[in-house]
Amino acid sequence: MIKDRVETYKLTVEGMDCHDEMTIIEKKLTSLTGIKSFEIYLATQGVKVVYDPSLISIQQIIKSVAETGMKALVVKEARAKIAWWKEKRIIALSLCGIFTLTAFVLEKIGYEGTIAIIFHSMAIIIGGYYPAKMAFGALKTLTLNIRTLMVTGAIGAVALGLWEEASMLVFIYLLGDILEIYTVNKSRGAIKMLMELIPKEALVRRNGKEMIVSVEEVEISDIIIIRPGEKIPLDGKVIKGYSSVDQSPITGESIPVEKKEGDEVFAGTFNQRGVLEVIVTKLAKDTTLAKIIHSVEEAQARKSSYQRFGEKFGKYYTPAMFALAFAVAVVPPLMLGGFSYWFYRGLVVLVVSCSCGIALSVPVAVVAAIGNAARHGILVKGGVYLEIAEKLKAVAFDKTGTITIGKPSVTDIIPLNNQTEETILQLAASIECHSEHALGETIVSQAKERRLNLQAVDVFESLPGMGAKAKIGACEYYIGNKRLFSQYTIPVDKIQAQISELEKQGKTVVLLGIREEPIGIIAVADRVKAEAKSIIQMLKHLGIERIIMLTGDNEGTAAEIARETDIDEYYARLLPEDKVETVKKLKGKYHYIAMVGDGVNDAPAMAEADIGIAMGAAGTDIAIETSDFVLMSDDLAKIPYIIKLSRRTISNIRQNIIVSLLIIAFLVPVAICGWIGLVPGILINEIGGLIVIANGLRLLR
Repeated sequence: MIKDRVETYKLTVEGMDCHDEMTIIEKKLTSLTGIKSFEIYLATQGVKVVYDPSLISIQQIIKSVAETGMKALVVKEARAKIAWWKEKRIIALSLCGIFTLTAFVLEKIGYEGTIAIIFHSMAIIIGGYYPAKMAFGALKTLTLNIRTLMVTGAIGAVALGLWEEASMLVFIYLLGDILEIYTVNKSRGAIKMLMELIPKEALVRRNGKEMIVSVEEVEISDIIIIRPGEKIPLDGKVIKGYSSVDQSPITGESIPVEKKEGDEVFAGTFNQRGVLEVIVTKLAKDTTLAKIIHSVEEAQARKSSYQRFGEKFGKYYTPAMFALAFAVAVVPPLMLGGFSYWFYRGLVVLVVSCSCGIALSVPVAVVAAIGNAARHGILVKGGVYLEIAEKLKAVAFDKTGTITIGKPSVTDIIPLNNQTEETILQLAASIECHSEHALGETIVSQAKERRLNLQAVDVFESLPGMGAKAKIGACEYYIGNKRLFSQYTIPVDKIQAQISELEKQGKTVVLLGIREEPIGIIAVADRVKAEAKSIIQMLKHLGIERIIMLTGDNEGTAAEIARETDIDEYYARLLPEDKVETVKKLKGKYHYIAMVGDGVNDAPAMAEADIGIAMGAAGTDIAIETSDFVLMSDDLAKIPYIIKLSRRTISNIRQNIIVSLLIIAFLVPVAICGWIGLVPGILINEIGGLIVIANGLRLLR
């Protein structure tokens, strides 16, 4: 059996600015034979379509989208941005305004007949072209939208001979439409900025020759060269060179990061100083930046209850307004007469109900918040997670790599029997440089940081489970745990109190001695991040009731770190499956809980929590895919930022919905009573809608 051949294209749909237009595209694509699946990304005006090329072509799909009044372009063919004054809608608005003003002046100086009507007609035709095109496109898919209401109102006004009202209606609506498109695009700005970070070309070395090729043509293991001041085109690993790289577009870090041989670099970041040679590790479509953009695009698909309310409201609202306007225009004349009077009232009801404010109040706020977060190195997977974050009562942290740095370091060096710190560290590092133990590497690193010269070791013997012994010159040294010193009957009674105190603090103790006595103690521990305590206090100040730590480490270490950072409760010696069970219990106790971890070992626990927050996820695919919030850097300060942003977003959405409903609740009864005309009605309506949208845009700050 031969499988169906499919092709996938990414389209940009110009004119898809609110949920109504997204619904029209959805209906149109669903009606086409040969479409296997599609995804619509309102946040970036994108549509990914999978189709059978034997049944339909991409050109036919683009043509079908054009029937809706919107324009589809293949992403690679998307048109370059043109100056605002050259935009066709701006030109149409300008001409509509000029003709309306000319007709108004002619009427004032006594030319109220045919010539004034001609100018009004030209204003209506030119200004109404784009709204009418979108309205008729919507009708083809059996959808009523805001533009359908406006076009019906304009046609009705012309039918009543109200040319001035009709042209003013078209002008005000088109002006409002353009301003709304501008403000919606403003909310997409941070996301579009991410997309513009991707370089189109890369300098590649192949067969000893350097050539510039499209990033799509670069293959894994190709060598790319990045000069100072250039964007890094693809993810890879540095194989030659040294430089500082601005990673803020990916991780949100404000300070450039030094890059040397063996370090990872990410597409879309900026090489500041030296020339870097990088071996490519990911194709253009799989880079960290590409995954970020895809995650942001998909975020609008995961809707909060407010988004679902807005969409449901819009679905019933527009038909209801048509029905109400029809009832106002038809029912009273049957009983009272005066058809023209009531028909005009019906038109006013229709026009004042054309509010994009209610349709855009939620999505603009959500897209603005997601864009704001992306600009700060935080991926938000959808509006629903912003809503949950606003309700959080408890936050659970993994310990290693989250509260702590994630790798051991030397915390204490205690010299004994007339030794010095430098001598103890120098001897210990000289022995441990022959060991492969992680604690040994930590001691050697500390000696290198202090620029101590290591001594030559004549004989080295590893003692598994205990430590090592070595001969330096004429003296034999022993380094390891208490078990090693007990094995060789080296007395530790006099230093037992010091050892116990260090162990009580959760530190691992390494003893250094000679055959007769111990000569030094080195304590090693995973250090708490400098900012951890202040961030935990900040979370408590924000009203988080309980801060919890989950760790696989021992009780003593967990207790010491909890004490040092003001963590309210901790659970120690947990396996990954134990963390999941603990999170389940905590959910039952606190109702809304976040789990913060590294996105790999903690993925099951993060999935069980109400929201999962992955830290330091740059380059970690599993973290980007499994978490609800992804912090591209290891910055704990981003967690309070998430909570603040979520609270601002939900507050903003509530304000927008209330204002939109109040405007409708005021205008519709006033229109029914005949206390407002077409022009002032649409003017108040558009101003109200723009206020709502502008309020949503505050979240970009």
